[in-house]
This record gives sequence, structure tokens and C-alpha cells, in this order.
Amino acid sequence: MDKLKISTTQFENRSGDKEFNLSRIESLAREASLEGSHAIAFHECSVTGYSFARHLSREEMTDLAEFIPDGSSIRRLTEIASKNNIYVLAGLFEKDIEKKLYKTYVCVDKNGLVASFRKLHPFINPSLTPGDSYCLFDLNGWKCGILICYDNNIIENVRATTLLGANIIFMPHVTMCTPSTRPGAGFVDPKLWDNRETDPTSLRLEFDGMKGREWLMKWLPSRAYDNGIYVVFSNPIGMDDDQLKNGCSMIIDPFGDILAECRTLGDCFVTATLTPQKLTQAGGYRYIKARRPDLYKDIIGQPHSPEQKVIWFNSDQSSRVVKKRH
Repeated sequence: MDKLKISTTQFENRSGDKEFNLSRIESLAREASLEGSHAIAFHECSVTGYSFARHLSREEMTDLAEFIPDGSSIRRLTEIASKNNIYVLAGLFEKDIEKKLYKTYVCVDKNGLVASFRKLHPFINPSLTPGDSYCLFDLNGWKCGILICYDNNIIENVRATTLLGANIIFMPHVTMCTPSTRPGAGFVDPKLWDNRETDPTSLRLEFDGMKGREWLMKWLPSRAYDNGIYVVFSNPIGMDDDQLKNGCSMIIDPFGDILAECRTLGDCFVTATLTPQKLTQAGGYRYIKARRPDLYKDIIGQPHSPEQKVIWFNSDQSSRVVKKRH
């Protein structure tokens, strides 16, 4: 494998405004291409917007969703990739011929769809169907996987994707700055975003504290370190519907070290050069070689009835169970 230059982005999307969001994707992809990047990654539902989907009926979700690979957004992403000679990874809602709905993340190049992955643990809208398979694809000789947001919190998903051969896992998110049972979690006041030019310090303290980046640092680097992989994390910044997000998109190497991170209070991208040597130098490579599946294959694979109960907090601090599955 040769060295690979990857860019990850943060931008403020508009809910349901595909044309605007695709225009931002095109602009950032063009800039990254001019800097020599081979691929650029955008956040979860970067084409459509995300948090507003919790308000949508099934009919509205169906209207918003697109067929893949024949939808208009895939065609537009392909045009962007072709014009700029760059792989583009972005997210949207998908529908199929059976009228099932999915949260999907795609990779396209100049010839069209390269890979498509359906989120395994969706919960923003009860009409969404969980994906049922992992994803592995080639990007300039590198083996890549995709896991969307909450998928990465179930650690078996990251290990399974690595065992399938992934050297890089793209991890698109819309996360942080929302309440949960975790100490220190909570919303960030949108007024701080409005005042970011005159008072960036107050906003940065919230973004970088336990509501945001400090929580991310508790677990994200360990996914890279434990598995000996590169992680490409993408997250929006600014208002997503009525909720403020803090960006800090980043690229992490197999040692768990941050190679590049978005640190501005606005739309931007960062680029890192990935080298294959780190894949075998890092501890995670040795840990995988040292595994003893004979000890725990029956434990990990034993019959299990998954339960997913997600509490979604609204901006007025009210909450509701979005979905519970048995």
C-alpha cells in the first residue's frame, strides 16, 4: 500500500436542504482535492441533516429518503468526485423498493457508488430499519470499513470490521452536546454559537469540556489503539435543527494519536497522511494476533436478545424513548 491522504470535515448543515448541503460538500471537496487529498469524509446525514428527522412522519421520511445508487444525491456526489478526482464519503436517508427506510453512508468516486453501509443501530426516527451487515471496500489499495455513530459504541462492531480486514474505519457522527445519564453531559446554549465571534472562549470551554470533546476522548482513541487501525471521525459543527454540535472532526492513527483535528468555530477540513507501516507497528496489531478465540467464541456468540432503548432529549429538556427493540 502507498501513503494515503485523507481529509475529514465539519460544516453546519441545513435541515432538509439537500442543495445547500451538497454545495458545501462540493466546496470542501474541491479545496481538499487542491491540497492533494485522495478522499474526503463528511458527517452522518450530511446530505439531508439529521436531528430534525425525529419530528418526521413515515411519509415525510419516505419523501426525504432516496434510492441508492439511483437517487439524485448519489449522482451529484459522483459529479463532485469526478470533477475533483477525489473519493467522497457522505450520509443520507435511504429507501428501497420494499419501502424500508435506512440511515446510510456512502463512498463514491468518479465512476459512481463504491460502497454503501446501513447503520446497524438507528434511532433518530422509529421508521428506520437497522442494517444487517458490515461493509468493506477498497480505497487506493487500503481496506476500509464504515460504522455510523452509535455503531461505534458497541465495541464488537469495530473489532468485527477490523477482523474482516479494515485498515481504516470511517466513523461519521452527529454527536456530543446533548443530555444523557453520563455526568457532565448536556446541551450547549445556542446563544454561545451566535456570539462565537465576540466571545469564542465561552463557546470553546463548553465544546471542549465534558459536554463535548472530553467525553469523546474517553473512548474514540481507544477504538483505533485496541484494533490497530486508522479512524476517520466526522461530526457537524453549529446548529443541527435546534441542537448545537461541536465538530472536532479528527483523524486518529493506530497508536491512538490524533494526526489532525478541526479546531475552528466554523466550516473546515483537515488532512492527514496515512502510512501503512503504522498498521503493523502498533500494539493493536499484536493484540489481534494474540487472541484466543477458543476461550470466548461461545461466550461472544451465545444467544442474545438485543434491547435498544434510546432516550432522546429535546431542547426544552423533555425526553422520550425513541425506540425499544427486543
